[in-house]
This record gives sequence, structure tokens and C-alpha cells, in this order.
Amino acid sequence: MKIDAFAHILTPNYYQKMLDIDPDIPDKYPFLKIKALTDIDYRLANWPDPHLKQVISFANLNVEDFVIPDQSADICRQANEEMEEIVKKHLDKFEAGVGMLPMNNIPAARAILQEISDSKYLVGAQIFTRHLGKSIAALEYRPVLAAAAKLNVPLWLHPVFDKRKPDNNLIFSWEYELSQAMLQLVQSDIFEEYPNLKILVHHAGAMVSFFSGRINQILDEQHADDFKNFYVDTAILGNPPALQLTLDYFGINHVLYATDAPFGVAPFGADEIVTAAVEDLDISDLYDNKIFKTNYEHFVE
Repeated sequence: MKIDAFAHILTPNYYQKMLDIDPDIPDKYPFLKIKALTDIDYRLANWPDPHLKQVISFANLNVEDFVIPDQSADICRQANEEMEEIVKKHLDKFEAGVGMLPMNNIPAARAILQEISDSKYLVGAQIFTRHLGKSIAALEYRPVLAAAAKLNVPLWLHPVFDKRKPDNNLIFSWEYELSQAMLQLVQSDIFEEYPNLKILVHHAGAMVSFFSGRINQILDEQHADDFKNFYVDTAILGNPPALQLTLDYFGINHVLYATDAPFGVAPFGADEIVTAAVEDLDISDLYDNKIFKTNYEHFVE
């Protein structure tokens, strides 16, 4: 059994709600046109591996960018309820869901974290490298991170573009944004204040393992070591040497199998090449199983 810890979906009712708010969304965000992202029946009928279950989070169409705070909270709650129903209906395919937070409404975001903590089908909440143009490490978002730590609700960290930059691209920009957000979180002393905070960083922790020498030489020892508190996934579209570097840096207990499905490889995702990359690592079968399954189970317990 494999658990894909970072896969994506746009639930039908939520997507329709967003289209009602802004009908031009598909033109603004072309990646949303991937059929397996929005058509659940199509996705289920073409499941890549009978031994695979996915943990599904919303594709980064953030309600806070479109509506006022009260409406944002209402839509998030409705979307999370819809996510729960989808997981409950398809437990043979979906391991769990990851909830959405209205980050333009911090009190509501904290309350929704409590709802996620009480949920049977949601195991965490998704945050982004930037919200409303501000770093996730900004002080105004600290109460959300604090609540997640207190409630033991894991957070899934996904990148978004910094809209101040004129040359954003999917190849390099998101990896920079992830790395920068990790640095900003570390330098905010988040792990000193909340040492039990659990954050899963998409795309294998981006640039961090490759630039670990610079991290260790430029930062003080405490902050350099704090990078090891992050959990990371395997969603880098194969590349066993890079994945080995990720494993060597973050450690066997902090690397979770994930593919970014259905993105990466058309039409359903990169399960085959990511699985092959994990199996190509210089580790035992026991450690393979930690990456494929048990690290996720420990992450959400």
C-alpha cells in the first residue's frame, strides 16, 4: 500500500461556487482545465495503482483572493464539508482530505482548525507560501500556526507566485517561494515557540537540501537545525539523485511519498515515475515502506 500524501482536487460544488464568483477563472488559471482535477468519476475510473490511496488537498484556487472575510469563511466551511463527503464516499481511493482555511479571516481560520481537529475525514489544513501577498511567516498569520500546533493539526505548505515578480514560472519560481517561506518561518523562531508544529513542504523541500551548505554556513546553528523540523514529500517528478539528497538531509522519518497528482504527467499524475525514483534509492525495503506509508501515518497521528 502507498499513501500519496500530497495530491490535489477541485471539488465540484466548490469549483462551481468559484466560477459563479468569477467565470474567467479557467482562463486565469489554465491548470484547472486538467480533467482529472475536477471530474471525480473520470479520475476514479482511471486510478493509476490499485495499491494507492491519495490524501487530497484543494488545488490552489484560494477563496480569500476573491471574497470578503465572512463570505470566505462560509465558503471554506462548505468546501471542507464537501471534501469530507467525497473522502467518506470513496475510502477505497482517498485516505483523507486536507481542509481549506480563510486566511483573510484569522478568527474563522482558527475555529476551522478546531473543526478539522474534530473531523473523521480531514487530517490537516493547507497553507500557502504567501497569503494576500504576505509571507506565511507574517505576524498576522501567527495565530493560525499557533492554533495548529496547539490542536496538533498538521499543515500542508503549498507554493503560490509572488505577484510582485514579472517572471513567475512553474519550473523554478514555486521552488524559490517554498524555500523562501521555509527560511522566513525558521527565522521567525516558529519552531522555538511551537516545537511540535508539523508542516509538510511540497516538492521535496524545494532548494533546501541542495543549498544545505549555505544554510549551515550562513545561519547560526539553531536556525540551521530548525530546517530539519520540516517534513517534505517526494513530488519532484522522479530524479533519484535529488530525492536521495532530500532523504540524506531531512532524514528517513521526515520524507513522505507524494506525487502532486493529477499534475506533472498527463493525464493522471506521476505515480509511476515517483514510485520508481523511491525504489531506486539506496535504502532497504523497510525504509521504502516508511516513505510509502508509515511516515504519513506518524505525521498525522
